[in-house]
Amino acid sequence: LEDKKAIVAEINEVAKNALSAVVADSRGVTVDKMTELRKSARETGVYMRVVRNTLMRRVVEDTEFECLKDSFVGPTLIAIFF
Repeated sequence: LEDKKAIVAEINEVAKNALSAVVADSRGVTVDKMTELRKSARETGVYMRVVRNTLMRRVVEDTEFECLKDSFVGPTLIAIFF
């Protein structure tokens, strides 16, 4: 439970300072492609994370991204831009 709270707090803090966010369905993405995508995101300053949907709904509460709550269905990832 404490780990989940820490994850929510970390990503919530990132989301509060973000300019935009993208939610994507990650079905069909191979491990190699996902690794490549994460590396590319890191290199360009994009915060990208795969987190359980229930946690992501908590993350976006009280942020300008709360409208994304209904997007967290199935295997999703979020990319946050600064």
